[in-house]
Amino acid sequence: MESPSLVRVAVYRRELRACLERVWENALDWEHLPWLHSSSFSSIECLESGRWGWRARVGLQPADPAHPITIELILDRPKSRYVVRTLEGPGRGTEIWTRLESGADGRTRIEVEFRLPEVAPASAQILGAGYTRLYERLWDEDEAMMRHRQAGLENTTPADGESVDEFNLGPVEALRNQLPRRVEVRGRVWRVVDVEGELMAHAGTCPHWLGPLDDAVIEEGCIRCPWHGYVFRLESGRSSDGRGLRLARAPQVRVDGGVARLVWEPPQA
Repeated sequence: MESPSLVRVAVYRRELRACLERVWENALDWEHLPWLHSSSFSSIECLESGRWGWRARVGLQPADPAHPITIELILDRPKSRYVVRTLEGPGRGTEIWTRLESGADGRTRIEVEFRLPEVAPASAQILGAGYTRLYERLWDEDEAMMRHRQAGLENTTPADGESVDEFNLGPVEALRNQLPRRVEVRGRVWRVVDVEGELMAHAGTCPHWLGPLDDAVIEEGCIRCPWHGYVFRLESGRSSDGRGLRLARAPQVRVDGGVARLVWEPPQA
């Protein structure tokens, strides 16, 4: 139910280069807030979630543990809209309504309405401009994620032809000057890196939402997905944060006669 006592301070409209399915999926994805939107949010603790939406305690940027906010997102699929309400903390009582409409060529039109409590007329325009700038940045980041995810879902490795056992990376000294190096072999992306002097390869795609690991920073032998913060050990590909996922089995980097190769070994029995 909408709150009639709130003041509408701005409306933001945009056509996203992402289909309606991805946008609904994005709305339910509370987990990405402090990772994909790290300049706006510092942390999140989900309190409850389901097909209806979610409720969470969220830290804002700059990080201030003493002043989190509690927000809820509730879907109204029959009316093609959802609302984000601030329940506790700074901005309490604020409602942000987002309406969705499927467009041509797999696009989605959105209209975001910002409604605030107890707003003086002189402040409404300033607050509205601030919310509009914030949501333009958030939707820029969301749109990039949704488009990358859609491309990953549509990409399939060719089933015909022989499997690849080796891939020539060229002279090892030249390779070291190119690191980290992105390599695509039969539709799959790998990244070759140097970990304390050892050449290693790892999957370039996160198994969670197909997030890009091409530019992931290596820290203590691990990489973290920039979308949802999933952490994996490079040596084994196993989860390092207790969330149970694992990277695709990576090829070994072999050097023979000064030439580096990616070598896929058969899985151990």
